[in-house]
Amino acid sequence: MKNYILQDTPFVVPTTDGKLIEEHFGQATDGNSGISIAHMVAPPGWSEPFQTPEFDEYTYIIKGRKQFIIDGETVVLNAGQSIKINRNVRVQYSNPFGDECEYISVCTPAFSIEKVNREE
Repeated sequence: MKNYILQDTPFVVPTTDGKLIEEHFGQATDGNSGISIAHMVAPPGWSEPFQTPEFDEYTYIIKGRKQFIIDGETVVLNAGQSIKINRNVRVQYSNPFGDECEYISVCTPAFSIEKVNREE
């Protein structure tokens, strides 16, 4: 038995907003509820509803820019920057810019649709 897991077939989360989500580790991929790691690409003009997740979320921007509205404060991250947003904080993620944004997201505990608490 190997002491590692090589992930080369991530779970592609179905979306309707043009965003690519490839979960490498997490509940959808390997049943891990402790952590999720996903590679994402958000197209220009993409946004999600406000949410108050029950998990900490770390984001590292690979390419482009991503906008966060965190408790009413607007923060824009550029390539090479990262952020941690604590659980139970109201946040909106978006890419209101003209180029796509590529990033890595890590959630602890793992992302789940039941714990994201998106506003309708």
